[in-house]
Amino acid sequence: MVEIELLGYVISFDPSLILAPGMFLSLVIVLLSGYPVAFCLGGVAVLFSLLGIALGEINPNFVTALPQRIVGIMSNFTLLAIPAFIFMGSMLETSGIAERLLESMGKLLGRLRGGLALAVVIVGSLLAATTGVVAATVTTMGLISLPAMLKAGYDRSLATGVIAASGTLGQIIPPSIVLVVLGDQLGVSVGDLFLGSLIPGILMASAFALYILIISAIKPELAPQQEIIPLIPSELTQLLQIMIPPLGLILVVLGSIFFGIATPTEAGTLGAIGAMGLASKYGGFSRKALSKVCDDTLRTTSMVMAILIGSTAFSLVFRGIGGDDLIGNVLLSLPGGKIGFMVFSMLIIFLLGFFIDFFEIAFIAVPLLLPTARELLGPDALVWLGVVIGANLQTSFLTPPFGFALFYLRGVAPKSIKTREIYKGALPFVALQIGVLCLIIIAPSLVNWLPNLSWS
Repeated sequence: MVEIELLGYVISFDPSLILAPGMFLSLVIVLLSGYPVAFCLGGVAVLFSLLGIALGEINPNFVTALPQRIVGIMSNFTLLAIPAFIFMGSMLETSGIAERLLESMGKLLGRLRGGLALAVVIVGSLLAATTGVVAATVTTMGLISLPAMLKAGYDRSLATGVIAASGTLGQIIPPSIVLVVLGDQLGVSVGDLFLGSLIPGILMASAFALYILIISAIKPELAPQQEIIPLIPSELTQLLQIMIPPLGLILVVLGSIFFGIATPTEAGTLGAIGAMGLASKYGGFSRKALSKVCDDTLRTTSMVMAILIGSTAFSLVFRGIGGDDLIGNVLLSLPGGKIGFMVFSMLIIFLLGFFIDFFEIAFIAVPLLLPTARELLGPDALVWLGVVIGANLQTSFLTPPFGFALFYLRGVAPKSIKTREIYKGALPFVALQIGVLCLIIIAPSLVNWLPNLSWS
């Protein structure tokens, strides 16, 4: 207990009951101010560590553990996969391979009603998976495919909805840096997360494709039939030559992880080298392109690592003032046991997805929920939990009116497209995502089946 004399009155209070909620509330306030997240986390940690030491709640020697924590982060081999996958996706995008892949898919599928939208789903899924960053994928697909879809006479809401939804698929479709970060934070194998997310990711993309085919058949005016031009053998060969190499690269990267040939970090490096080889083959590799890709990789990786270091400082101090115990007691006392915990935690993560990016959520919210998740769900359920979190965030990033994907698309869409048209187009895909999310929550075997198989 601490006693403070104020205006002649002696006030007694328990600092542990005030510091932890105050620290969390302070973080929320500074995050809403728009200040860089990494500095918000680190600044709040420093302030409350000094306050905790002054009130006798934190041993000064406790804070000295932070340098060792940072060294541990920097020596984490798994995290090397982050810059490798970012480099791979950025190279495929910058070199024009992604654009040519979209054009080729559009020509092959253009004979179907809604074929161009199907091509956007396929290529958007691949690009989203390799970059793992919603902003990069939605922006790129918006710049590449939106003009083509509008020119082809597609309904504006359908066109924007397909692009925004495809851009969010990278949250659960492997290989993805989102899953790499989740694997590190949950303490589970990234390879198992890749395997566990494969079926839900395919289900999500398939649901989008099926919706496009159905809505195009029911309302033909939304997706006009393209002019059917027969493909001569030489054109078909050329299209296959454009499509097969990047698809093969992604399959090689995934296969090397799934069959235990390479770690995610080694597979990411293989993918980065392969992306440079493809860019060189198709004439998209240059000093300028390499400089841009390296710059994008450096910026994104630096942002991720800065947030990780800041969140490490925050979690260390938060634990020192009893925050972990406080949150654990609250979560364990929720009615409904496992169900109550899942409802509460998924709702919190969904709402956080409106305001902060995935990396902040992974480094702030997930570590706070992890101890209770281990106790209630068991360590064997953490792979399933990671996939559910990824699917939940994917839905959050697409949900109007605060979805990040919608804001990114609004930034590159023509002024003639109204914001309400973008929101309207996203709603059917949000419903599809919620349906798949509920399915993998109800049937965990959809996630656990592949990781439980023996690949040896």
